[in-house]
Amino acid sequence: MAPRDGFQSVGPVIPTREKIRIIAALYDAGLRRIEVTSFVGPAVPQLADAVEVLAAARALAGLDAQVLVPNQRHAERALAAGARHLAFFLSVSERHNENNVRRSVAESVAEYARVAAIRPAGVKLRLNLATAFDCPFEGRVAESATLELLGRLLEVESDAEVALCDTTGRVTPGHVAALFTAAMQQYPRVAAWAFHAHDTYGMGAANALAAWQAGVSVFDASAGGLGGCPFAPGATGNVATEDLVWMFDGMGVASGVELGRLAAVGREIARLPGAQTGGRVREALARSAEIGSGQHMGGLKK
Repeated sequence: MAPRDGFQSVGPVIPTREKIRIIAALYDAGLRRIEVTSFVGPAVPQLADAVEVLAAARALAGLDAQVLVPNQRHAERALAAGARHLAFFLSVSERHNENNVRRSVAESVAEYARVAAIRPAGVKLRLNLATAFDCPFEGRVAESATLELLGRLLEVESDAEVALCDTTGRVTPGHVAALFTAAMQQYPRVAAWAFHAHDTYGMGAANALAAWQAGVSVFDASAGGLGGCPFAPGATGNVATEDLVWMFDGMGVASGVELGRLAAVGREIARLPGAQTGGRVREALARSAEIGSGQHMGGLKK
């Protein structure tokens, strides 16, 4: 998620060539699904180069280059640019949806129907439910509200991966497990579930583990923990990809990602001007390498 959810919150505009280089480095680390950009309006100037970034990402063999779209107009732009994986988003919370996309939840549901209707055969669709657990303006979101909205959306289009998003990073593992368990029981025909975690309170990896134990197998994360939602005051970045790879590797769950290369990309991302980063693993690995090479304790090894 770093090239989209991460980059969108960085103030100084990142040169397009630098974005493309980082995406290529993440690819070289083993990542084969990356949300490379978003087709949005001028409210997010950092992503104005979406066409160029997507074109470069599509040139990487075997990469699933996912792009975020808020409405039909931008979905059409993304498709015209060659997108083969659209991610639509709306919020469960009315107030957050108004702040985020300037429309009511009902209007976003109608917009989702229009996006689904124009989706060509072979183009994948992902449905993101922001504030599925918690809203920065209204607090904890009732489980029933999330499940009711999800039911309305599945009536529109059932052939989509569904992501429940912890937009604020305030939720805890019990809440994550309970909501996914309820959603899976109520909507067993959903083919794939995903979890989008932020790490505001340091619960990102723990929440991802709770989702995994509930049966989720797709996880959003950001290299270097880069991010912070401009429409969710106080939220920090997505859980760091390095932290999830470390956790799952330790559990014997293969990620296909080479952790050392990924951590190196995370350290590069952390040096971007204006970047807000997080996570623990990349710095722990760096300190371990320094100690192992004798850079601490006056260069002496024990």
